[in-house]
Amino acid sequence: MKYIIETNGLTKKYGNFTSVKDLDLKVQKGKVYGFLGPNGAGKSTTIRMLLGLVKPTCGTFTIFNKGFSKNRMEILRKVGALVESPAYYGHLTAYENLEISRKILNLDNKRIDEVLELVRLGKWKNKAVKKFSLGMKQRLGIAQALLGNPELLILDEPTNGLDPAGIQEIRELIIKLPKETGMTVMVSSHILKEIEIIAEDVGIINNGKLLFQGSLEKLEGLGQEEFCINVESLENAANFLNREGIDAEVRERRVFLKAGCINSNEVIKKLIFNDFNIKEFYIKKKSLEEIFLDLTKEGGSL
Repeated sequence: MKYIIETNGLTKKYGNFTSVKDLDLKVQKGKVYGFLGPNGAGKSTTIRMLLGLVKPTCGTFTIFNKGFSKNRMEILRKVGALVESPAYYGHLTAYENLEISRKILNLDNKRIDEVLELVRLGKWKNKAVKKFSLGMKQRLGIAQALLGNPELLILDEPTNGLDPAGIQEIRELIIKLPKETGMTVMVSSHILKEIEIIAEDVGIINNGKLLFQGSLEKLEGLGQEEFCINVESLENAANFLNREGIDAEVRERRVFLKAGCINSNEVIKKLIFNDFNIKEFYIKKKSLEEIFLDLTKEGGSL
């Protein structure tokens, strides 16, 4: 089984509004899959459909290579999830909160200690949850999602609202789960840097449409190299090059040209021969952040 999750034309409409449109996701086994997009892009709606919390308008999907509609309970027994902020009984301890879920799932007592150690809450298992920091509560939520020893863990914006220390804790936990347990993790976020650090594969969604899917290396390869020139009279230089048939634009106090479309030596010669004072020139490759912003802006083109 190559793909743990595979969707085909997955669509969700609310009246005349389409939240998710023709989504074709492919989440590989044993990896961290980053589901990335701006707020309101359709990430949470997609996750709710995958968990059976929202019914798709049309389209199909499989989890563990089985159709969800006919194998719902069998699939969900092997899935753990944290959607939005977890809710607990504040007056109960971490252990007591998990004990409630353990009894419902009919699991062995020792499983609570195992998951608390996994999320590094073992030493605080007898502390009331109302005294936990937000980061500790998020880790407890992940512990609850891990109770049933799932093969697939789905986390919806797990670092939302956390301080840097809390973000680091969640990040380290997500990275180690596939390595130590073979688990597949799908994590959504609107923060590129988070996904860049933890994920191997990424899907980028905006306005309900999947704009990119593949490895981070493949995403990085979408960024075209640009030829950058630091020159006096920026606007005049750009206008001159455009009149010469060379596509030039001014931004970041530089003149930018698409590197693959021009002969850089000829461009420099033209500028020098026409009395432009060049301070520096170099090749610049778009960062992942720039590529992401280009993809998710209106039109979604690079």
